[in-house]
Amino acid sequence: MDNKLRPALFGAALAAALFIGYSFKPAPQETTYTYRQFSTIESVVPAGLGRSRIIISDKGDQEVGKDLMNFYSVVGINFKNIANNDKLIVDNINQFTGEGWELYSVNTGVQSNEKTGIFITRYLFRKPV
Repeated sequence: MDNKLRPALFGAALAAALFIGYSFKPAPQETTYTYRQFSTIESVVPAGLGRSRIIISDKGDQEVGKDLMNFYSVVGINFKNIANNDKLIVDNINQFTGEGWELYSVNTGVQSNEKTGIFITRYLFRKPV
């Protein structure tokens, strides 16, 4: 075989192999997900008078509330309460991810006036069906 023809034949064979390999590749399957969400509502009301909760949408679409501590106590901001809330929130995230849920999205919001307010955070999880 001619030495000049050999690279051309090799290139043509390689191109044909790649074409055949990609031409008969099955179309990718679109993944379908189921979603689950929990929200934290943390109150910023002086003297600890506010209410703070975790609301979880369970498998039956019922809301399950878990109490959180308020940001403020009678003497002002309570960092121990904030630390306890953080632990409870992370525990919930760890529980969901341990069950195979992927943390897909986190959205936050604040509503306040001069004396009161709330922080809301929504944690959206998804799992392939």
